[in-house]
Amino acid sequence: MPRSPLPRFSVRSRILAVILIVTALGMTVSGFTAYLVQRDRVLEGLDTELLASVEAARGIVTGASTSNSDENAPEAAALPTTAVEALSDILQRLVPGRHESSVGIIDGEVRWLPFVETAFELQDDPEFIARAWQEAAAGEVTLGTAITSVGTLRYVSVPVRIDGDEQLGVFVTAVDAQRAVDEVGGAFLTYAGLALLSLAAIGVIGWFVAGRLLAPIRTLSETASRITAADVSERIPVNGHDDVSALTETVNAMLDRIDEALTSQRQLLDDVRHELKTPITIVRGHLELLDATKPDDVRAVRDIAIDELDRMAELVTDIDVLARVERQAVLAEPTDVADLTALVFSKMQAIPGHDWVLEETADAVAPLSPSRLTQAWLQLADNAAKYSPAGSTVRVGSTAYAGTVEFWVSDAGPGIPLGAEKRIFERFGRADTGRGIAGSGLGLPIVAAIARAHGGYVSLDSSSEGARFGIVVPTLDTGAAPPPPAAGFDEAPTDTENPRRGE
Repeated sequence: MPRSPLPRFSVRSRILAVILIVTALGMTVSGFTAYLVQRDRVLEGLDTELLASVEAARGIVTGASTSNSDENAPEAAALPTTAVEALSDILQRLVPGRHESSVGIIDGEVRWLPFVETAFELQDDPEFIARAWQEAAAGEVTLGTAITSVGTLRYVSVPVRIDGDEQLGVFVTAVDAQRAVDEVGGAFLTYAGLALLSLAAIGVIGWFVAGRLLAPIRTLSETASRITAADVSERIPVNGHDDVSALTETVNAMLDRIDEALTSQRQLLDDVRHELKTPITIVRGHLELLDATKPDDVRAVRDIAIDELDRMAELVTDIDVLARVERQAVLAEPTDVADLTALVFSKMQAIPGHDWVLEETADAVAPLSPSRLTQAWLQLADNAAKYSPAGSTVRVGSTAYAGTVEFWVSDAGPGIPLGAEKRIFERFGRADTGRGIAGSGLGLPIVAAIARAHGGYVSLDSSSEGARFGIVVPTLDTGAAPPPPAAGFDEAPTDTENPRRGE
């Protein structure tokens, strides 16, 4: 039986839930802690109040002044001579508080009650009276807690003895501790109600604030759902300067790269389809006209087919090289330009049909990939050999400029036709030089891709007397990038931008 999918909650809901849970936990811990602290303070206050009553009773018996004595009592009252009189004076002059009551006990019997109405009557609980009498009969003031029929009481029992009187009196005063604690609990309930209202307000406000902050993400999701491989031109509007806005800018940049990659891919497929169409058409046409009964005809068609298949294989190889150069990062390392120049020149001399001359060697160190730079430089040399007259001189060199070094090849060919300077660096772009030399059209784009991977570009000087191609890359002298190429043509700078001009 298939399991039902788990419910999905929006980020907005989860953020709000976390905020409310954390806030509720904080309010609960704070409120409970405040309740316990306040409860302890109330109980401590009860003890202080009871002990103050003890001191007041002692003052009445001994005649010492006390702040808890009755303000309306005569200033020079006679001191009690018996325990009965002492308890009478104490009960008359000490007025119980709101949640307080007191009694006077003689020989285990309640003899005196407060002269005012009290919240509860201690004499209604004989067990409590007997307990208080027994504790005070030992002659010690006892502070304790008792659970009685009227509630939980915090009390003090004070033995009262008068010199010359053998009777023992006990003054007992008690406070309803449960009622005092309940008042604290009532305040906590009020706090709980206010906390719930605060949580509700936080929830409402947080819902709208989270929705406003997450609106760009919803827009991002809606835009992403509309984007397809056929159309990636739509972009997400950027509002604000926060992290979500930065995310939107990052996604827009990613869409730009995807758009560029898809455009390049479509262009490559169109170019490949166009380039492969011709050899396929040639092979198919010859096969359709082939007379299998004629050996010479079969051999001729076979040679043509093999030649076209070799050309297609070369095309596929060049496409793969170009893709890898554009996709993979160059592993650059500090390289001595003079040593690299000598090495590559020795390889160029193996190309037959021309007189190779090393005119200049730069004394510099550049961060580059020797293998990739060698590949690009040999490609320029191969082009020069193809388009130069047989036996002509091809000049090679490396020249250092301010912060850059140029690896160049100069031939004596017909040059690049006017207006074809950009086209020859495009995929399968060719210039009509009138020489009829075939090629894949990917050699110079590969050179340009290698130059860009090194942070440089390809320079070009052309005239009817020949062409001079160069690969310009930055050196370690300044770490600065080479001068930017002309607008709209990132492979070859204009005359004013080429560092070689003005020599």
